[in-house]
Order: sequence, then structure tokens, then C-alpha cells
Amino acid sequence: MDFQIVTDSSCNLPDPIVERFDLKILPLTFIADGKQFTSYTDGKQSDLKQFYDMMREGTVFTTSLPSSKDAENLFRTTFEGGKDILYIGFSSGLSGTYEAMSSVLDTVAADYPERKALHVDTLAASLGEGLLVYLAGAMAESGASIEEACAWVEDNRLHMAHWFTVDDLMFLFRGGRVSRTSAWAGSILNIKPVLHVDDDGLLIPVSKVRGRKKSILAMLDHMRETAIQPVSEQTVFISHGDCIDDAEFLAGKIREEFGVSDIVINYVDPVIGAHSGPGTLALFFLADHR
Repeated sequence: MDFQIVTDSSCNLPDPIVERFDLKILPLTFIADGKQFTSYTDGKQSDLKQFYDMMREGTVFTTSLPSSKDAENLFRTTFEGGKDILYIGFSSGLSGTYEAMSSVLDTVAADYPERKALHVDTLAASLGEGLLVYLAGAMAESGASIEEACAWVEDNRLHMAHWFTVDDLMFLFRGGRVSRTSAWAGSILNIKPVLHVDDDGLLIPVSKVRGRKKSILAMLDHMRETAIQPVSEQTVFISHGDCIDDAEFLAGKIREEFGVSDIVINYVDPVIGAHSGPGTLALFFLADHR
């Protein structure tokens, strides 16, 4: 392709997809016990299970945006290498990442008037953002122009359904998503929320069910109600906060009911996981609406 797709580590894409499309990843960072960690390191496999174990043991993480300096260096190097840039970013409703990185890109691009610099806010998170990046990468691989890939993401981002459930409401309480009373009562009564990312890119509680299995099946219900047909031809992404058995259970149900063969499962990175917690399970697919 004659342009470079750049995204950020909140896309949660597995390494084989990053390598397939030669994606450039701007890593967010997180801090625990005074030590800073990078949420993505090119060519290095991270042991994400250890971070979820730390969360279970009570470690509290704080998070921060990608480095503006590193982003500037990446953008300049890419332009000087003769490639245009399409930046596809983390929801502006959940983070300042998109605003900050797109601003850096615009500033750098002013020094390279012969190059194209486009950016699009996915209004998406985790593998919802990742699935939009993946589909844009597939378009570019098939010969689409930078304008066509950017326009497709803009036109289809509100068809990217995000359905989440979490295992421990206290993490959502810390992030301001539920009240302390709701979190406490939910823990006592085994109440599990079902949430989604809305058209403004915000994480919104939709319903509550009793029990983990019912919360997983509720996501399957939403897929049944809204997924664009034929579902069997879709690529479906599932992300998880160190609960691979639940992710595999959900994937099996999707294969069984809809005949989907292309399902990608990967971890929720610690930057997002710090706010949703261990046991987060999320489903992403194209739908007639979010």
C-alpha cells in the first residue's frame, strides 16, 4: 500500500494482524506502584496475565496518553519515507488519545505539504476499534486508496457494535461508571451488567442480569437482533480480561448459531482493563446500529 495505517494500543489487535498490515502502533502507558509500563512494544509479547493478577491482588493502575514526541517522530519518519498517513484512533468519548495524536499529525503534516494526512475517530474501543482498523487494512491490502479507507471507517463506525460484560462492578465504580451502592449490591447479589459503546463513543450500561452465564448469553441476544446479514460471512472479534474460557464459550456459541468461522480472540490491554477489570468480556461485530 502507498499509505501507512497508524493506530494506538487501545485497538488490542494481536501481533499477526499488526504484522500482516504493517500497522504502526502508538502505545498508551499505565503506571502501578510508581513503575511505568508501555501497553504495546513492537515485536515484544507482553505477559498480560500478570497485570490482571496484579489487579486481582488490589494493585491500582493509572493510565496516560501516548507520547507526543514519539508520535511526532513516527509521523515524520513515515512522511520522509514517502508514505501518506491514515491515523485511526481510540474513541474521543473515552480518552484524549485521538484528539492529542490527530493534533500532532496535523502539525507535522504542515511541514510535508506533498503528503496526505488523514485521521478518523473510531468512537470505538478495544477490539471494536481494532476491527475497524482490521477492515481498513484489508481494504488497503486490496488496493483501496487512503481516502477510500478513511471514508469507509467514517461511514461504518456507528455500525460497529460493542457489547461488554464485567465480572466485578467495583472496577466500573472506580471509573465512575456505576455508583458505589450499585457496585456493592451487584457484588452481593451476583448482578452482572451488560454495557455497550454508544454513538458518542461512551461506555453505557444497558441492562443487568443475574449470573455470569446470563450476561454472556445476553451479548449473543444482541448479536442475534442487530448483526448485519449474512452473519456467517463476518469477521467477529472477542476481547477478554484474562477469562479465556468465557471467550471461547462465547465464540463456540457464535460458531454454532451463526456459522461464523472467522473469530479473533485477544486480551483487553491493561490501559482499558484498568477501568473494566479482570473478567471483562467484549463482543464486536457489524450491526445495523450500535
